[in-house]
Amino acid sequence: MFASLLAAVLLAAAPGPLDVVKSGNTEVQKIITSKGATAEQLSKAVDRFVDWGELSKRALGETWGKLTPAQRKDFSETMQGLLRASYAQKALNQGRALIQYGEESIQGNEATVGTRVIMSRDRLPVLYKLFRANEKAEWRIYDIVTDDISLLETYQGQFKKILADKGFNGLLTTLKSKRAQLEKSIK
Repeated sequence: MFASLLAAVLLAAAPGPLDVVKSGNTEVQKIITSKGATAEQLSKAVDRFVDWGELSKRALGETWGKLTPAQRKDFSETMQGLLRASYAQKALNQGRALIQYGEESIQGNEATVGTRVIMSRDRLPVLYKLFRANEKAEWRIYDIVTDDISLLETYQGQFKKILADKGFNGLLTTLKSKRAQLEKSIK
């Protein structure tokens, strides 16, 4: 009886998808508005609630299954660096935003959280897509849809074209080059 009660309490205490998005946005806004905010500070915060490996896996689609563990690791690390740099550059330049939270929707180990981001006069609908590896795992963001444009689907489309033209090694080289350019621009 005690073990099942304890398990229920621990499961209830785990943050749900809405809580993950709220705490992540709060942390990002705190960093953005602090004096001397850096891309590295912002990147470390984002790492706590975004699953770069899952985003990488889904972005590559069926190609992921054909890669060696070393290639998967290299690709995931490259994607993480690229997206961290891109996000940091945009977030540090945009400044503070007001975020209105909508509902969370959970279906098994997949979830969505709707928000509206308000900056100046702009009101952008932003939908966060989250997953968890199993019922005991934490919710993690793997896709962000802004104005009906999915980050994940955008990358999937771009990657398919590059893979068809240049293969996996060409895609990886292209991403590493873009990552280096972005990281250089935010330092």
